[in-house]
Amino acid sequence: MKKVYIVRHAKSSWEHPGLKDYERPLNNRGLRDAPLMAKRLKDLGAVPDLLISSHAVRAHHTARFFAEALNCPREIEVASGLYGAEPGDIVQMIQELDNSIKEVCIFGHNPTITDLVNHYAETHISNVPTCGVVVLEAEIDDWKAFVQATVRLRHFLYPKMFATPEHE
Repeated sequence: MKKVYIVRHAKSSWEHPGLKDYERPLNNRGLRDAPLMAKRLKDLGAVPDLLISSHAVRAHHTARFFAEALNCPREIEVASGLYGAEPGDIVQMIQELDNSIKEVCIFGHNPTITDLVNHYAETHISNVPTCGVVVLEAEIDDWKAFVQATVRLRHFLYPKMFATPEHE
């Protein structure tokens, strides 16, 4: 069994218009939602062997919250190709993983995340919101076999599912 956790970065700040897009940090909502969703993923029993993040500040910062909550032993691998990637690029990245890795968590951006999820979802998802988490599972031993026919969408979680009055 192989698992892929796809995470859209948490909400980013537009407070500094002079920053390049990939330099934008998380805003207050992002700083609140990232640890919340990391805990939710931990509650599902996630134990990723590897975390891969876009080089964008907001994605990498989101990944750091997940790394801490999930007690990940390895450094977060930065893949600059995730910024502006197409869904097929991410699938190829997954298919090239070392087979010793059983679970991987990938932090990226829309529209790529939503398009990728819809490739595997049995029903259409209009949007994976910021800090949304999708869990994909495949009954395979070799990542090269990670194709549409082998993959199932098991969970789709996002911050508003867990909103409390102080979080709205």
